[in-house]
Amino acid sequence: MSALGQPSRHPHRTPPERRRRGLRVVGAVLAAALAFLLGIAFARTLDDRPKTSGDETIVRTLSPVPQNAPSRTVTVTVTATP
Repeated sequence: MSALGQPSRHPHRTPPERRRRGLRVVGAVLAAALAFLLGIAFARTLDDRPKTSGDETIVRTLSPVPQNAPSRTVTVTVTATP
């Protein structure tokens, strides 16, 4: 103890609160760096996907269905008067 009754401070020691605060800051910086790197990795993964050509054309050939002859023929006459 010193002459005033207070413990002497060692210049190499830091208080526990200050040490914890420093660890929090370092942890936050590391978490931010990890999030940044994960974002870059995700973006590169999206860029490496195979590109589609866009439009796709499908060609189908339909064969006609055979039809029977009509059973009867009907003639309709329309007259219009002005």
